[in-house]
Amino acid sequence: MSIKRFFIAGFIGIVLLTIILLFSPLKFYVQKYTNRLLSLNPTPVIERVDQKLIEYSWKLNKLDGTTADLEDFKGEVILINFWATWCGPCIKELPSLQQLHSSYNEKVVFLFVAKDKEKNVQNFINKRDYDLPIYFESGLTPKLFYHPTIPSTFIIGKDGVIEMAKTGAYNWNDELVRDLLDNLIAQ
Repeated sequence: MSIKRFFIAGFIGIVLLTIILLFSPLKFYVQKYTNRLLSLNPTPVIERVDQKLIEYSWKLNKLDGTTADLEDFKGEVILINFWATWCGPCIKELPSLQQLHSSYNEKVVFLFVAKDKEKNVQNFINKRDYDLPIYFESGLTPKLFYHPTIPSTFIIGKDGVIEMAKTGAYNWNDELVRDLLDNLIAQ
């Protein structure tokens, strides 16, 4: 076999494998384990957005069956976290989010928006000792919060300004976040 035929055969093999993985039931498992592999060294991206929420209309369904609207929390400090049970970086940062929630749940509105099936989330929460307010979207994600990567987290001040946006796993129980929340609460 010549080198040219070897490379052509290799290329065709890669294309076929890609097509099979993209259009088969295995796609979910490939994504799941790829995310877990990539979560070993997460690189969070920190942004100061400085964009203001104008439209607060965003309907959410809570895991316990109740409903909420972002409008209900207008004028409060809000932390929104988009996550899923199959996302390795999401799972990695949940303990620090639980600690932050335990410290600030009376002063900050926490919205943990699951990008997953309700059954999977319920099973995940039941197996762990998390006491987090988990929601599911009942409509489209507002443009200001849309990001193709999870976990994605947004901290919004009382005035509606998005003060911080992060993608990737992060230790949310750190001094930087606590100082930011304390300053926003004091405003």
